[in-house]
Amino acid sequence: MRIEIWSDVVCPFCYIGKRHLEAALADFSAAEPVEVIWRSFELDPDSPRGGSEDTLTALMQKYRQSREQILQMMERVQNMGAQVGLDLQLQKTKRTNTLDVHRLLYLAAQEGLQGAAKERLLRAYFSESEHLGETETLVRLLTEVGLEPEAIRKTLADPQAFFNEVDADLCEARNIGITGVPFFVFDQKYAVSGAQPVAVFTQILQKCQQESAAEHEMAAEVGLSCGEERCEIENP
Repeated sequence: MRIEIWSDVVCPFCYIGKRHLEAALADFSAAEPVEVIWRSFELDPDSPRGGSEDTLTALMQKYRQSREQILQMMERVQNMGAQVGLDLQLQKTKRTNTLDVHRLLYLAAQEGLQGAAKERLLRAYFSESEHLGETETLVRLLTEVGLEPEAIRKTLADPQAFFNEVDADLCEARNIGITGVPFFVFDQKYAVSGAQPVAVFTQILQKCQQESAAEHEMAAEVGLSCGEERCEIENP
């Protein structure tokens, strides 16, 4: 089973949705391996990479709301995170451009470390107030999950490194009609938008598995078989 997830590391609902999916997978008796692939999405592509503006100020300007209104919104989201064991420190997050982060996630994918890198970056941003627009911060964080420091620096120094992969994700998101994240696609059949409850993910996982089993049964019924010398489809 293949699960593709469009998300951004500065999206709290992406972190919460990740936990909901993980909880569903933990209770799911998979008949086949489940592959999770993280796709790129930029929530704020115009934000500066090395900027120092805090997220609270940025949200006040974006939504034209008061400090108190934004703080109340942050508290609601933090409470949602706490319900799944996340310590979200939204007021302390640092606004930054995430293009380089997505490129580094493709570097991590190349080494089989994408899932670990995604988790580390989310925790760093939301719970540890790390600035993900700083080169040395990214080097330190991703070295922790097993990437080579020189490979990280080399990727960051070359704007074209993994750019096409990220751009392909963004183009596919536009083609699909994704306007918000997280956005989950299961086996290229079912799409789920937002940090849905665990039960929703469980239902979709079960449906995908049932359909996969039905497809295998259908193949057996029409006599798909391979012998020592050839493969053939026998008449039922």
